[in-house]
Amino acid sequence: MTPTPMPTVEDRRRAVRFGKLAEMMCRMRLRMFGWRILAANWKTPVGEIDIVARRGKLIAFVEVKARSAGSAETAAPSPRQRQRIVRAAEMFLARDPGFGTLCGRFDVMFVQPWPSPHFIWPHHIPDAWRHTPS
Repeated sequence: MTPTPMPTVEDRRRAVRFGKLAEMMCRMRLRMFGWRILAANWKTPVGEIDIVARRGKLIAFVEVKARSAGSAETAAPSPRQRQRIVRAAEMFLARDPGFGTLCGRFDVMFVQPWPSPHFIWPHHIPDAWRHTPS
C-alpha cells in the first residue's frame, strides 16, 4: 500500500479557495429560497458556525461541507463537531432575547464540483440532526 503524499501549500490554498466559494454558493442558494443571512463564519471560543440564516420564525445553523469527491454521508459533521456547533449556536441565541421565540434547527449544506469543476451547486440537508439537551 502506497502512503498518501502530504498536501502541498498550493493544495491547501486550493482547498481554502474552494471552501470559501462553497460557502458563498450556499449563502446565495439560501437567499434565493427566502432566507436572510444573519451571520457567516461566526466564531466563538467554543465553536464556529458557517452560516446563521433566518426565514420567518425559523433560524438555521448551517454547517457547510465542501468535498472534491464523496457523498453527502461523508460530509456529515462528527459528534464532536456537532457539539461545538451546538455550543456556538447557544451563544449566538443568547446575544438577543428576541431569538428565544424562534424555532431553531441544524442544517448541513454539501458542496462538490459538478462534472465541470467550474460549477458547483449546494445540496441542502434541512434538520440534519437534532440536539437533545442533557
